[in-house]
Amino acid sequence: MNFDQFQLDPRLMQGIKKAGYDIATPIQEAAIPAALRGRDIIGTAQTGTGKTAAFVLPILNQLLQGQRNVARALIVTPTRELAEQINDVIKTLSAGTRLKSATIYGGVGANPQIQALRNGVEILVACPGRLLDLIQQGHAKMNHIEILVLDEADRMFDMGFLPDVRRIVKAVPEKRQTMLFSATFPPDVELLAKQALKEPQKIAMGISRPAYTVTHALYPVPPHLKSGLLIELLKRTDTNSVLVFTRTKYRAQKVARQIYQAGFKVTSLHGDRSQGQRQSALKGFKSGHHDIMVATDIAARGLDIETISHVINYDMPDTADAYIHRIGRTGRAQRTGDAFTLVTPEDNDMIRSLERIMGQPLERKTLEGFDYARPAPPRPASGSRGRGVPRSDSRRPPKPSTLTSFSKNRLAPRKK
Repeated sequence: MNFDQFQLDPRLMQGIKKAGYDIATPIQEAAIPAALRGRDIIGTAQTGTGKTAAFVLPILNQLLQGQRNVARALIVTPTRELAEQINDVIKTLSAGTRLKSATIYGGVGANPQIQALRNGVEILVACPGRLLDLIQQGHAKMNHIEILVLDEADRMFDMGFLPDVRRIVKAVPEKRQTMLFSATFPPDVELLAKQALKEPQKIAMGISRPAYTVTHALYPVPPHLKSGLLIELLKRTDTNSVLVFTRTKYRAQKVARQIYQAGFKVTSLHGDRSQGQRQSALKGFKSGHHDIMVATDIAARGLDIETISHVINYDMPDTADAYIHRIGRTGRAQRTGDAFTLVTPEDNDMIRSLERIMGQPLERKTLEGFDYARPAPPRPASGSRGRGVPRSDSRRPPKPSTLTSFSKNRLAPRKK
């Protein structure tokens, strides 16, 4: 289905062409007509399928008529990165209009956000905590909201935001259009949907399996050789842009340092970094200044960089859903991608779960010439760490001053 078949306001076609849209994705084809009719929507869709445009275009189409310079649409999302990403889509698609948007989230000063609200915007993209603060302080007015979007509702549940989301739902007018998007529906999210939506149209696009555009491979390895195998994979793989996932903030920083020492341009994204550092890391990764980004699951959802060629799970995630969202960072927009996962014996249960979901065994691979028999370093004697022996991953993270992007020239070129 072509975008001109949606009968959108002609002023939106400039932004659609700027975004490079031609044929609608399945979620867009299903959701846009329903949203244009004013229906409440519950949507589930594979990550990377164009979900954001599926709700942004109907919002823009409606806001082109009616009052300006007051907040009429509110998009609530769990993370700052996703808020900025959605706002980027809004700016692109609204290029042929005079509609304005603003992001509202914590971790940065509130004054610029308050000033944007005073200047007047039609669309707010907000994280729950800071939005509630500005509502309570009288800076954010909810009385003109016509469209409410709750994006990544299960992620907001995981992060403990649902009580705040319920307060936001109560703060907006009862007469409104509501769209809720969620990859999974735990009981609390189902209850939220019942409370916030009226006779919603349900649109499901098969979130239960990873994207077919991604090739999967498991690399069994002893735990103490994970970092060495990762470095060798990076050196031997023809990559474009690589996202490496770890389980903890400390491990993300440690692995980033090891990759840097091997000669790669690398940055990191995790909860211990300031908002400025996180924005700088994302900008550097998107622009190609950093070839590799090491991240915790804070980046697993919503990170939309079409050029990511490889996702590498340094640590196996805790759930199959987390795996699906991690590897969904590659193979986007009909491109192909590769997902490598370093696995140890403790990951066997999760591997079996993934193989059940995918309906087939995952390929196991070994790296030719890599010494899998190399013994683990000796443990320090009891009561002493021992000189020169690395601490375990439970040690205290490095000081914030060391949490920077690693970007010097490679010491050794990768094979192409």
